[in-house]
Amino acid sequence: MYNIRVTVSLIFTVKNEADALPRLLDSIAAQTRAPDEIVVVDGGSTDATLDVLYARAQTLPLQIISSPGANISQGRNIAIRAARGDIICATDAGVRLEPEWVAELVKPFDRRPTTDDGSSAVSSQRSAVVDVVSGFFVPDPHGVFEIALAATTLPVLRDIVPERFLPSSRSVAFRKRAWEQVSGYPEWLDFCEDLIFDLALRRAGFRFAFAPRALAHFRPRANLRAFFKQYYQYARGDGKANLWFLRHVIRYVTYLVAAPLCLALVGLGIRDWRLSVLGFGFFGMFFTAYKRLLPMLRDLSASEKLSALIWVPIIRVTGDVAKMIGYPVGIVWRMRNRK
Repeated sequence: MYNIRVTVSLIFTVKNEADALPRLLDSIAAQTRAPDEIVVVDGGSTDATLDVLYARAQTLPLQIISSPGANISQGRNIAIRAARGDIICATDAGVRLEPEWVAELVKPFDRRPTTDDGSSAVSSQRSAVVDVVSGFFVPDPHGVFEIALAATTLPVLRDIVPERFLPSSRSVAFRKRAWEQVSGYPEWLDFCEDLIFDLALRRAGFRFAFAPRALAHFRPRANLRAFFKQYYQYARGDGKANLWFLRHVIRYVTYLVAAPLCLALVGLGIRDWRLSVLGFGFFGMFFTAYKRLLPMLRDLSASEKLSALIWVPIIRVTGDVAKMIGYPVGIVWRMRNRK
């Protein structure tokens, strides 16, 4: 095995991210393996985002492209099209990257199988070549609500099955030729676009690797209203893209059939095993969230711990309601717009 230096382009999109950008740009500047270029597409910011970018272009290899009205998929495609790198690292504006993030994402691409005489391996060994590297992401919560939200909605490393993991585009790297072969990110989607991109790469036969130490830290939504909007938009994107149909059906059945039926039976005085069913249902819905939450409570006061525990079911139900509202909106859009 030996290493070959590859050209690495880091891309991301922005829109009104003036407050969050310094944290990301500082973390890019601190990378142990600096990207060869950074391509940023602005979708039409009305705050000081562009001012922040142009100021930092004095010290970072920034290529700044203004494309007002571009959605996130269009912005990413514009950035990748303009990038000269063989390897594309993608992230989001609202994150902070670990210093080893680029190095960990690029490491699997640097490896090449070799023959006994040291020459490049032939096609029989191509199974060792990696096309996509999935990084990981961890929450950077501020306050009790965001801690509870992170525990309720975000996986931890022990939850991940690397062979099945579909990376978020806040922490991923891929060969530019792979992006070209699947025609890039789906520009007709404004949410869930990275999942559709991942699935297209898998269907095309590209090989994935998992880099758990390529960490991006991001802040969860700050309040329940913002979280509701986020999950409504995610579910609308699922409906548009025809994703996770069975999961959504199960959610409707749980909330609209099973839960009302059990509550009605309890209200009629029919208890015994039906109360056990309710208990098991509660356990099934919230056990994973509470298991993630408990280690996050160590530094909180008693009142903060209680508040976090109470927030978990509120957040879970709010997210489910947002999804149940958003999903049919996406389906209607798909019926009207997709042939």
